[in-house]
Amino acid sequence: MAGRLDALYRHPVKGFTPERLGAATLTTGAHFPCDRLYAVENGPSGFDPDAPGHMSKWKFTVLAHMPRLARVHTRYEDDSGLFTVEAEGRPPLEARLTERSGREALAAWLSDFLGEEAKAPLKVISGPPHRFMDHPQGYVSLVNLESVRDLAARTGRVVDPLRFRANLYVEGWPAWSEMEATDVSVGAARMVVQKPIVRCMATHVDPKSGERDLDLTGDLHRHYGHTFCGVYLNVTEGGAVAVGDKAEMA
Repeated sequence: MAGRLDALYRHPVKGFTPERLGAATLTTGAHFPCDRLYAVENGPSGFDPDAPGHMSKWKFTVLAHMPRLARVHTRYEDDSGLFTVEAEGRPPLEARLTERSGREALAAWLSDFLGEEAKAPLKVISGPPHRFMDHPQGYVSLVNLESVRDLAARTGRVVDPLRFRANLYVEGWPAWSEMEATDVSVGAARMVVQKPIVRCMATHVDPKSGERDLDLTGDLHRHYGHTFCGVYLNVTEGGAVAVGDKAEMA
């Protein structure tokens, strides 16, 4: 079944602004490039950068419990590690996340922005090549835009696909057909479907306003009997992908 790749996104710091891309190169067995490289620890989490392992999202600053994070806009430069963060009414910050001083500067900026919502000391952490995914199999995430439209039609509400914070957004597949797929090809890359993505309260937050205004997990359960939207993929054959590329599933 053929469709096309409508959009590509990455999230260099877990829980923060998605960055739109025109193209990317996927690597066999690897995560989406530059996705969830860093996370902001909300109080001591026990994360060991020398022996990194999967940890619950609730140990980090994420939209599920800090909706105001959607009002923060960010950019990341791959080569330099320079991270720019800004929010309305506050001076922007440029911080090099590859350096300790830059990570400390970002933590201080966020602590000031969040105020009492930051109930514990914030700390920007990383442990290359570890990625801060919601699930151990979350290598690459894909959302079918027709599935989002179907959900919106059933609820009678506008649903921004960016609520689902995926890497790949595909156009042209029938609604929910991705739930039955086993293999996906996009551009020059080939992938296998790992599992459907279980959704949480982060999807309740409007990605523009930072307000918690929908109950999408409840809507998914009421209308479909599950809380899935999107699938996790594992890259079996790496290659270049770009917006407009053919996207096929089997």
